Amino acid sequence: MSETHTTVAPEVPVFPPGRYGRRREMGRRRSKVPAILALVVLLAALSVISVRLYRQYGDPNYDAQVITYTDITDNQVRLDFRLTVPSGGSAVCLLRARDRAGNEVAREEVTVTAPPGEKHLTVQHRLSTTGRAFIGEVLRCRPAA
Repeated sequence: MSETHTTVAPEVPVFPPGRYGRRREMGRRRSKVPAILALVVLLAALSVISVRLYRQYGDPNYDAQVITYTDITDNQVRLDFRLTVPSGGSAVCLLRARDRAGNEVAREEVTVTAPPGEKHLTVQHRLSTTGRAFIGEVLRCRPAA
């Protein structure tokens, strides 16, 4: 009796060595090390970015929000802002005024001290400008040293 393709068990075909290149072994998986290494690098980069942003934009205990900017002339602008500080604490706020083109026409640091027992203050400050201001801003507030 002769064997036919239906009587031979289906197995991996055998090719002449060196003729078709190297064959991969069945069931071999890629290493997980590159994926884990990429994840560690990504987490480290995100941590560095978050620390830098926290240092740049500050402590949530020192929060400022612009209420209005009024009395705009060629050499001044009045900036009214609401400031939150720890009770009885003091803060140094960086104020800025810009013209229509976005150029900075004034920059000043202002120290604000809260009375004992008060956390929320409304502050009015006049910025002297080198040109006509279009907008007044509070860039950031930090604890006073």
